[in-house]
Amino acid sequence: MKTIVITGGTSGIGQALATTYLDRGDQVIVIGPDPAKGAAFLRAADEHENGERAVFMHADLSRIAENYRVIEDITTRFERLDALVLCARYFQSSRVVTADGIEHNLALFYLSRFLLGQGLLPALETAPAPVIVNIAGPGVGSQEIAWNDLGLERGYNGWTAMIQGGRLNDLLGVRFAAEGNRTRYVLQFPGGTRTGFAGDFDAATAVLAAQMKQSGQPVESAILPIAALIDSPPPEPLSAVMEDRRLSLDHPSFAPSAAARLEALTHELLDRTLRH
Repeated sequence: MKTIVITGGTSGIGQALATTYLDRGDQVIVIGPDPAKGAAFLRAADEHENGERAVFMHADLSRIAENYRVIEDITTRFERLDALVLCARYFQSSRVVTADGIEHNLALFYLSRFLLGQGLLPALETAPAPVIVNIAGPGVGSQEIAWNDLGLERGYNGWTAMIQGGRLNDLLGVRFAAEGNRTRYVLQFPGGTRTGFAGDFDAATAVLAAQMKQSGQPVESAILPIAALIDSPPPEPLSAVMEDRRLSLDHPSFAPSAAARLEALTHELLDRTLRH
């Protein structure tokens, strides 16, 4: 029996993955910000006689302290984790700052994934074939990163924030793999999916999001390549997969020097935030 942690596991791709692995007889911990959705997830698990293996953890992963709390809770209750699937993100048409003083997209889409990967690593390393699957969109869009303005205080745009978040996750994977862990790291994008595109949209973006959802593939199809990566992690420390296509890591999106720069900035951001 595998033990799998899924962020954003109460809707969309995360929920479909959670249900699939519960039905297979595995243990699944989902993390989400909505208690009502969490309760619905647990009721559905009970109805399918999977309740004993389903766990919901209520958390706002855009908050640093919430990530640390979840990490402590999981590692206290579970000695071994087989997979961590990072799905949680939330589009913001307007710039939003968390109570920690960090731009919301940067906090949820990047910083939380950094913290969870590092904090849950000891439990992952005890598994026979551990893997982190980061659903982000490797190698997509502009390669530019606003190094002096990661929170996009100047000229914020929701799409720019989302694309930059993808670039930061590419570099997160590079740095993780360079540490020499047993845990494999996979940056993965399953393609457009006919499921929820969570966010707070302005009118124009809401129309585009609806069109994207309508034209996407069924969620049942989208989770197949993700499940394959969980079941049989790649042998390489880092992989980048766009739909069914492996991407070359010999690309500016995966530059080790940029990954080291981002890690240093991340620690500076955490230190500065925690001091206050």
